[in-house]
This record gives sequence, structure tokens and C-alpha cells, in this order.
Amino acid sequence: MPLHRLLISLLLITLPWLTAQGADGQLPQLAKEANGYAPAASCLGCHTEQAKAWEHSDHDWAMREAKAENILGNFTTAQFDEAGVKARFFRKGEQFFVNTEGEDGKPADFQVLYTFGYDPLQQYLVALPGGRLQALTIAWDSRPKAAGGQRWFSLYPGQRFAPNDPLHWTGRYQNWNAMCADCHSTNLQKHYNDQNDTFATTWHEQNVGCQACHGPSQAHVDWAQKKNDEPYASAKDIGLAVDFKALGGQGLIEQCAFCHSRRQTTGVGQQQGHPLLDSVLPSTLRPDLYHPDGQIDGEVYVYGSFTQSKMYQAGVTCTDCHDPHSTKIKIEGNGLCLQCHQEQPPKERFPSLQAKNYDSPEHHHHEPGTPGAQCVSCHMPEKTYMVVDPRRDHSMRIPRPDLAVKDGSPDACTSCHTDQQPAWAAKAIEGWFGTPARPPHYGESFHAVRQGSADSLQLLGDLIKDLGKPAIVRATAAEQLTSLGEPALPSLRQALQDESPLVRAYAASGFVDLPPVARVKELLPLLDDANRAVRDEALRALAGIPRIALPEERRAGFDAQMADYEKRLRGNADLPGNRLNLAVLLERQGKQLEAMAQYRQALKLDPYFIPARMNLVTLANNILRPKDAEQALREGVALDNMPEADRGNLAYMLALLLVEHGQAEEGAKWLGEAAEALPHNPRIRYNQGLLLFQLRQPEQARAALEAGLEQAPDDADLLYAMIYLHGSQGQRNQALPYVVRMQQVAPDDPRLPQAKQQLGLGTIKIP
Repeated sequence: MPLHRLLISLLLITLPWLTAQGADGQLPQLAKEANGYAPAASCLGCHTEQAKAWEHSDHDWAMREAKAENILGNFTTAQFDEAGVKARFFRKGEQFFVNTEGEDGKPADFQVLYTFGYDPLQQYLVALPGGRLQALTIAWDSRPKAAGGQRWFSLYPGQRFAPNDPLHWTGRYQNWNAMCADCHSTNLQKHYNDQNDTFATTWHEQNVGCQACHGPSQAHVDWAQKKNDEPYASAKDIGLAVDFKALGGQGLIEQCAFCHSRRQTTGVGQQQGHPLLDSVLPSTLRPDLYHPDGQIDGEVYVYGSFTQSKMYQAGVTCTDCHDPHSTKIKIEGNGLCLQCHQEQPPKERFPSLQAKNYDSPEHHHHEPGTPGAQCVSCHMPEKTYMVVDPRRDHSMRIPRPDLAVKDGSPDACTSCHTDQQPAWAAKAIEGWFGTPARPPHYGESFHAVRQGSADSLQLLGDLIKDLGKPAIVRATAAEQLTSLGEPALPSLRQALQDESPLVRAYAASGFVDLPPVARVKELLPLLDDANRAVRDEALRALAGIPRIALPEERRAGFDAQMADYEKRLRGNADLPGNRLNLAVLLERQGKQLEAMAQYRQALKLDPYFIPARMNLVTLANNILRPKDAEQALREGVALDNMPEADRGNLAYMLALLLVEHGQAEEGAKWLGEAAEALPHNPRIRYNQGLLLFQLRQPEQARAALEAGLEQAPDDADLLYAMIYLHGSQGQRNQALPYVVRMQQVAPDDPRLPQAKQQLGLGTIKIP
């Protein structure tokens, strides 16, 4: 069907399942109010060339109805059976179905309503109660058969999730409304009800159409229909919401980054033409997302890596390499990079570009025409996500195999030369370039911080001060400094004044423990910040302060801002992490019982979500509800497939709680389990040893303390506990080696003189 007819038909046809409404939510549908958005087909009359390029693009295929012309997978009674996950794909006339395990653990038939994407895989969406669309975790590999495609495959190979697991296809992490929708449709509004956990989601275009990037365009259509030939100065003069020329390079990138970034939304939807931090707070270079040197690890969607690059700093934009309508790269192969990196570079735009023949063995040192001679092989190494989807790192860095040796980050050279080590690659580069420049890299600092370096405060502070570092690097340093307490405040104060809103936003939480008046002094200016995400972070840190701590003229405005912030948190509380944010806000405001209810709701969405469980336990303890704390801990340790470290932390908390409330015998049991799960936490062995000794089990106590000393031989607490254990049993000779060791590693420990005195060693010289 021609594009314009297809789009018009989408406007005119209302499918019966899209209008189903009820108390349990409403399935997605076209928004009833236009809110400035024009019908999707409105652009076709004038912008035919752009529309033709867009047709069959990634944006066009972002989400489609489950019709024969859109379905790529084999629904001719195809079977899937792997690791206990079973499914049968079939048709009933023009409708497509899957028979698989549902929320109740029983197999049932589910109708596929929409397709999601198309290359290199296609996913399928199924409706469940509460207005939810859920993405099946079995997807169709749409690559050619010769490339391994044309098959059904699991997005979690070899794994099976129970129906109560959030990663089961019916679970919250496979929910379209919360996880995917705002980047696969135009002007997506979730309309989430936090009271009954339901959705009434709407869109203005089902896929990513013109207005997803250009903004609501009815005013532009009205202008065009007037056939006004008068000259105009800007896009806004002709009714367009976004003036890309006025935005500049960074502003253009931020329009793409709403979707092409890993981020936390502020709950207002996409704000075309506005700064990125009006609508989202991009993630930093966190350990679960990036390697120490900033290379991609988790699924981060380009922006965070690209903003680290020299290309970004020089003013290169997404559309220099990608056609914004077809979404394809403009030139295949090295020609894409040679637009700029050539012997006659475009100096008028990039004055610092070096004139050089980069597409030559003298530069890349590989045989022409081989993969190693491709710019992207060395400067944009790829990682595969979703089993079959390779994506390139957009930080466009110079290969540094020497850093791989230091911080364990991936090395582009040995990703191809898999039989070699990074040290080999580093030596090869020295052979090519003599002594190449290898300046200090922020990856070295982040690696040291991740390893618990005693110099973390200095390392992170230096990164914040270095304005030559990318903003995302300085924001990462600020975020990590917030956990270091009062000594970090001077550097964080500097970060509050940073020109980057990302740095300002991540510095705010470092002041949360200051007294109210001091906190207000530091953070009040951020409430006037031009970026909503910065204001939100300040509000989060200021939550719960007495109104008297605020200047009188700011109190009403603060109340209004806080009410708006809470409203947006509730409308965005459809994921466990978002629900946690709401609970933390309520707890800081002194609404403890409501906060407990929100922590429980977060655990209902994801029972494995440790931050919510730990916060719930801590809050319950603080308000003298130990039974609630104990119940939350017991439910946590009873979960199947709980990561060992998480279960160990819960077991440790449960043990301490039980001991505190007189259940020492059972507490000792859980301390043992915690110690096994967390062997690198010597404090657990210390507590276990003392408790076992109190329970008159001296041999078991000694074994526990010795196990701790195997991991931490210089731990003063463990050494003192061994001295105490042997001394209490009159075993002076057995205690002596631990006294000697403690004298060496902690000579100023105030417990040492008393221990020596009790053992009769006060006048004996100990080496």
C-alpha cells in the first residue's frame, strides 16, 4: 500500500481492542485531544521526498499492527522449546496467536496485537489486564538464514523465568507501557494510575513519525494551507515547534537523545525543542552500564558514549553521519569518516582537523579491504545485545590496549586478535608509532575508585575540576563523590556551579545529610535552574525540611514545586526504581506508613529489587515495627534464584535483627549463610564469632574468626576478637600471636593496652 494511503487508513480505522475500557485500565489508543498534533498524513502533501525516505525506516517499523504485511515471524504452527520455555505460534484467519505460559503458570492462547521493530529481530506485543501490553521474550530473528536468522529464539538463552519473576514475559520488565513505549510511538502518554497499577496509554502516532522529532505541527499545517508566500526568519514563524538551526549542534543531538540514551524520565514526556534535561536525566558512567574507561557495557543507546567523544566536543552531530529520515548511515564503509578525515578536511567547520590520508596502511596498519582496515573496527568496536543485535560504541576513541591492562576495559585490538593479549597489542602500536602519546585517562581514576582506593576523594575531585573532561565524566565523579560524606562537600559545591546541568544534577544529593538551613543555603539556587531534572534533584534532596528553614517568600513556590514533583513521581511509578523514588520522597517527608506501602508496591513489581527491600526493612526498624522488617527479610531470603550477594546481605540483616530481638540461635544460622555468600565481608565473620562464643560454642567461634582472618589478616576487630576468645578461656599462649599481629597493624588501637594487661603482657616487650 502506498505510504500516504497507509497513514490515512491508520487514522480512519479504529480497531475494536483499542477502545476497550474498564476499571482495570485501557489498552493503548489514539489520543482524543489533538494538543497541537496534526494527523500523521498531513506532512505527505509537501514533504514527499522526506516521507519516501522515512517509509520502511527503523522509525516507521518501530511499532505496527499485527497484520500479514507487517509480521516477519513464522506463525505457521511453529514450535519453540528451550530450557523449559515452550511456545507455539499460529494463525486464526487474519489474526496471529501464541500459545505459551501465562501469568497463572498455565499455557493459554494469546493474540499478538502489534509488532515491534524489524531488523535484526522483531518482537511481538500481547495485551494483558490493566491496559498493559507485554513483549514476548521469544523473538523472531529476521536476519537472512545464511547469517543464522529466520528462526525463533529466546532473548534469554538457556534461561526460564517463573511467572512471578519480573523478567517473565508477563512481568514488569517486559511491559511495553513502562519500558519501551515512549520511544516507539509519537507523543506517548502513559497515563499511569499508581493507585491501582493500571494504564490508559495514548499516542498521536503509533510509530515514530514526523512529529516525534519536529514536534506538534498542526500550526505548521495551518500555515501551509494559507499558501502564505511571505518570507520568514525562523521555523517558529511558519508554525514549527522545533527550530533545528537555532538549536545548534548540541541541541540537535539532545533531540535525538530523548530516545537514544539511557535515562530516567522526569514524567513529562518528550519536550521537542527543549533542553534534554527538561524531560530526562541521562545516566552516568555507572559500573553496571559502562566499563571504567567509559566503553559501553550495558544497553545504553549511544548518547552517553557519544558525549565522551572528541567528535561531540568538536561539534559533530547525529545527522553528519545518519540520514534523519531513512535512519541509515549516509555512506557505507570508510567513506563516512572520510567526509571530514581526509587530506583536505573541512577546516571552515572543524579548524583543528589534521590533514592526512587516514584510509591508508600508513594509518591503520592493516591490509586494505580487510576488517582491520575499517575505521569502525578500531575506533567504534561493537557489542551484541539481544542475542543478535550488534551495536557500535560511539565514543570513537583511540585504541588504548595499555589501559586494558590497567583497568580491565575491553581492547579493540584483541577483540579481533582473540589469540593475543592487550600487552601484545600495546607493543605492536609502539612498533608503528615509536612512543605514542598515552596521557592519563579518566578510566584509570574510575577503576581505582571502583576498587575502593584510599585516594578516591582526590581522584574524583580532580575530575570535577578538570573542565576539559566531558560533562558525563565530571557528572559521574560528582555522583560517586556523594557517597563519601562531608570531605566531598568542597568538590560538590564546585559541581553545583558547573556549566553543565548534568553535573549540577548529580551533585545535589551530596548535601542531603546537611542540617536543614545549611541544605537550603546550598540547594535553593537549583530550584530556579532552567532544567527540570536539576530542579527535581534539588527537590529530592530538600524533601522533608521544615518550612521555617526556607525564606518566607520561597515557601509557597517550594510547596507548589514539591507537589508537582510528587505528582510526576506518581505518574511515573510504574517501574520498581521509580516507585522506590516515590517511597524515598514520602519517607523524607515523614510519611512513614505510606512510604512502607510504596516500598511494598515496588517489591510487588519486582521481589528481587534489593534497594526497596532494604529500605523497607530499615524504615520498619526505625519506626519500631520489627515484625514487618522480619517478614520482608524472610520473604527475600526465600526467593528462588536470588543473586548470592543479595541473599547474603538479606541474611546478614535478618541475623542481626533476630539477635537484637533475642533469637540468637537462629541468628547464628543466618550469620553462617551470610558469611558463605559474602566471603569478602570480614565484619560478618566478626559478628558470627562473637555470637557463637556467647552461645558457648568456642570451637565454632574460633573457626569463624579464623575464616575471617584468611580474607582480612590485618583486620583489627578480628584480631581483637581472637585475643578475647583465647584470653577468656585462659589460653594465653594461643592469644599471644594475635597480640603481636595487632601490635604491628594497629599499634594505636585503644583496646590493645587493656588486652595486654588482662593477659599479663603489660611489662613484656612485644616485637
